[in-house]
Amino acid sequence: MDVSKESQQPSIDPSQSSALVDDPLTAIAYSMDALIPGLYIWLGEFKLRIGGSLPEENYPGTLHSFAGISLVLPGYRIYTTYHGSYDPR
Repeated sequence: MDVSKESQQPSIDPSQSSALVDDPLTAIAYSMDALIPGLYIWLGEFKLRIGGSLPEENYPGTLHSFAGISLVLPGYRIYTTYHGSYDPR
């Protein structure tokens, strides 16, 4: 049985995908900035995002603290230890 080249699925090139972002801190910053419900915890190299979303391709924001916790609830309620800016420095 011969498999034609057309039936093979093309490989996915991560450099062409706009949804892939490697920095979890940027994803946390984006989710908090956009008030997307979730639980976000960061402590040095440890980052946990339950809920939230991946950032847009051109989102420049980040968090400027070593550690923090944030809870974003539906209805635009946010409880957080972070009170800084999301803008890059």
